[in-house]
Amino acid sequence: MPALILPLIEAAPHWPDRGALVGLDLGTKTIGVAVSDPDRRLATGVETIQRKQFKVDAARLLAIAAERNAAGFVLGLPINMDGSEGPRAQSTRAFARNLSNLTVLAIGLWDERLSTAAVERELIGMDVSRARRAEVIDEHAAIFILQGALDRLAKLRGDR
Repeated sequence: MPALILPLIEAAPHWPDRGALVGLDLGTKTIGVAVSDPDRRLATGVETIQRKQFKVDAARLLAIAAERNAAGFVLGLPINMDGSEGPRAQSTRAFARNLSNLTVLAIGLWDERLSTAAVERELIGMDVSRARRAEVIDEHAAIFILQGALDRLAKLRGDR
């Protein structure tokens, strides 16, 4: 049976109370990957995967999830500013559907509006060169996405 694909808040009850979550920023050429600690407090960058073909990319993501004993995935969903979903969101949903056929780990979708722009501003503020920004932007966007999701989940649990 394919894994569930749900909005983050609806996916959370399908994950165990503890266990890392893998955050993904899906781009056309790369996939930024971040992972949380088992208590789901802090997101840390793992790597940027250069996309090849789905099976190769999915195998790497599943290997990362296995290495980290992950409980689930958080996939950034690129929603338009007006709340609508365009071609990128449709592509992300298709990726989630394909990934769900290869894992039992529930996939939570998290609104990633402006995540890349926010990370880009932060890196510029840190005086990171354009070339270096291009290398790390997707991994940092994955951290931004996952940390936002972790903060939301903590708020739902009533953590301080």
